Amino acid sequence: MSRIDAATDRAESAYDWVDSRLDLEGGSDFLGKAFPAEDSFLLGEVALFCFAILVSTGTFLAFFYEPSTAAVEYGGSVAQYQGQEVPAAFKSVLNITYDVPFGMFLRRMHHWAAHLFVAAIALHMLRVFFTGAYRNPREPNWLVGTGLAGLAMFAAYTGYSLPYDEFASTAVGIGYNVAASVPIVGDPLASIVFGGQFPTSATIPRLFFLHVFLIPAAIAGLIAVHMAILVRQKHTEAQRDGDVAAAETSGGTAAAGGGAEATDGGARLIDRDDDSVVIGLPAFPNQAAVSAVVFFLTMAVLSLLAGLLPVHNIAEYGPNDPASTPSLVMPDWFLMWGYGFLKLTPSWLSFDVLGIHVSSEFVGGLLLPGLVFVAVAVWPFIDRAEKPEHFTRNYLDRPFPTAVGILGVTLVMVASIAGMDVILAEILGTSTAVLRPYLTAALVLVPAAAGTLTYAILGGFEDDSGEGGAEPTMSEDDGTASATEGSSDD
Repeated sequence: MSRIDAATDRAESAYDWVDSRLDLEGGSDFLGKAFPAEDSFLLGEVALFCFAILVSTGTFLAFFYEPSTAAVEYGGSVAQYQGQEVPAAFKSVLNITYDVPFGMFLRRMHHWAAHLFVAAIALHMLRVFFTGAYRNPREPNWLVGTGLAGLAMFAAYTGYSLPYDEFASTAVGIGYNVAASVPIVGDPLASIVFGGQFPTSATIPRLFFLHVFLIPAAIAGLIAVHMAILVRQKHTEAQRDGDVAAAETSGGTAAAGGGAEATDGGARLIDRDDDSVVIGLPAFPNQAAVSAVVFFLTMAVLSLLAGLLPVHNIAEYGPNDPASTPSLVMPDWFLMWGYGFLKLTPSWLSFDVLGIHVSSEFVGGLLLPGLVFVAVAVWPFIDRAEKPEHFTRNYLDRPFPTAVGILGVTLVMVASIAGMDVILAEILGTSTAVLRPYLTAALVLVPAAAGTLTYAILGGFEDDSGEGGAEPTMSEDDGTASATEGSSDD
């Protein structure tokens, strides 16, 4: 027996051993499941790959980071801090940036991966919203996605607080005050999240634990739930322009679906209105190859950003100094809208209810952003479908849901502009006090006007059903198609 034959026998024996315990053959049907060839459906994969990159780069950074506020003497490459006593956390981030090999590059990649992670989730949810892909039976996954969006933002907040420079300490102080403003449970909540009354030596270790373990574990858990639901449910698919000839796959047969007829070439003819099967690329090898391309493109984009664009310069801000405050402190773009709510909430919006004090900080910092998340979460139960729907909708044919989506996006945009009122005031040569009444009015009027205008343009006032009367139109299928009955939903 040749060495090749012996190696083949050993490989087959190993496979049989694993198959007898894990039933690998039973999972082979998934390899034939169809994935519609829609580029926008890949946003979820981009988010998944970003999370994997965040975990890997974060693990590297955690090896060199010291979660402590204790004063230590700096002796690294940054000349301006040579011989000075600085917080240990600040010193470790300086060392990562300027002294650890590839430290600056991986820190930048971690930063941009976090931004792309949130952006991909947001764009993915917008795609699902405007195409109506959240409707029956996919409401559970919409709730999971909403939770992932919130966790991603909180993960980013705990992350950029870790360098413990002037910017980070100011941001942590704002977060502590907002958490402490929660009626009844504010003080215990702030103590749990921030380790006591800020500033305290327990704050950075507590936020480090949240950032590197608890929040990533929660995100990984929700991703696992999300993927399990995807595998269980059929994939949403664009409305077909006509009947489609699709090959039978191991994930199911076209003949099992209503309206499927055999063609001369052995393929199945799928009726354009038959939603019991999904037309698309087989999971393996076609979709696997597409996913590999998306992964390497994601890595390439993040590498390009990390190589060319700087990130938060902690050397410029300097270590935490309780006696001073930076002239300009603003959160990242995906938290800017919440900061805008906080800034625009007037101080007189503080009141007492049954002896319980409700402060303007709580209203602007948590209540209003929380209501936005609640509105997003409950929307599938407002725009609901009694029967399962497996075809996506054309947003032009859905005046009311599309108008609500435009209203929500505009609300977030105006609130984000309000969060940058300091820069806006400087550009216009005025003060923030003068600008804020106009920004408050814009926060109410502009989204309402945008939503109403969208509803009118799409003919909502002519058709009060909110769904429009036109037949959804989607792009033609232009690739090799496969059909399955149990394909996953994006």
